[in-house]
Amino acid sequence: MLRVIERLGRETIFKVEEAGRMGVFLLMAVAGIFLPPVNISAMVKQIHIIGSMSLSVIVFTSVFTGAVLGLQGYHTLSQFGSVGMLGSAVALSLLRELGPVLSALMVTGRAGSAICAEIGIMRISEQIDALECMAVDPYRFLVAPKVVACLISVPILNFVFIVVGIFGGWLAGVKLLGVNEGAYFAGMSKSIEWADINMAIIKSLCFGLLIVWICAAKGFFVHLDRKGGFGAEGVSRATTMAVVMTSVSILVWDYLITSVML
Repeated sequence: MLRVIERLGRETIFKVEEAGRMGVFLLMAVAGIFLPPVNISAMVKQIHIIGSMSLSVIVFTSVFTGAVLGLQGYHTLSQFGSVGMLGSAVALSLLRELGPVLSALMVTGRAGSAICAEIGIMRISEQIDALECMAVDPYRFLVAPKVVACLISVPILNFVFIVVGIFGGWLAGVKLLGVNEGAYFAGMSKSIEWADINMAIIKSLCFGLLIVWICAAKGFFVHLDRKGGFGAEGVSRATTMAVVMTSVSILVWDYLITSVML
C-alpha cells in the first residue's frame, strides 16, 4: 500500500513539474520574439520550412476532403430535396471545422515532428548547452522563429485548405453529380458570415501555437524523459509523443473553442 502511495505521489510531482516546465517554456518562447535583435532571416526560413513545404500535402488533402464532402452532402441533401444547399454545407463544414483541424493535423505530422526531432537532436548532441555557454538564449535563437512561423503559416495554410476544399466540392457536386453551379455558389455566399471566418482564424492561430509549443518543448526537454531520453531512442519517443499530444490537444481545443464561439 505504501508503495502504491509512493508511486502515486512520484507521478503527481513529475506531472506538476512537467506542466510547470511547459508553461515556462511557452513564456520564454513568446518573450524571445520581442527580445532584440529580431532575427528576420531565421523567421523567413522557418516560414518556408513550415509553411511553403507543407503546401503540397495541404492541397492534396483538401481536394479530396472537399470532394468527399460534396459526394456525402449530395446524397444526404438529395433525400430532402435540398441539393441547392450543397455549396453552403461544404463551405461551412470546411470553414468551421474541417479546414482548421485537418490543416493543423497535416502540419503537425509534416512540420511538427521535424521541429521536435531537430531540437531533440540538438539537445542530445549538446548543441543547446553550447549555445547557453556562449550566452546565446536558445529560446530566442531556436524557438522564437518557429513560433512566429507557425502563427503566420498555419492560418494561411488553413485558408488554402478551405479554398481548395470548396473547389474539390465543386468538382464532385457540380461537374460529377450535376448540381447547378449558380445554386452551389449562391448558397455559399448567403450562408457564410464573418463570425465563421473569425472562428477559422482563431482556431488556426491556437492550433499553430499548440503545434510549435508542444513539439518544440518535447524536443527541448528530451533529456528529462524518465525512460531514457539521451540517444536516438529518446528522440524517436519524444517525436512520437509530441505528434500524439499535439493531435489530441488540437481536437480538445477545437471542441473548447467551438463551445465558446457558437
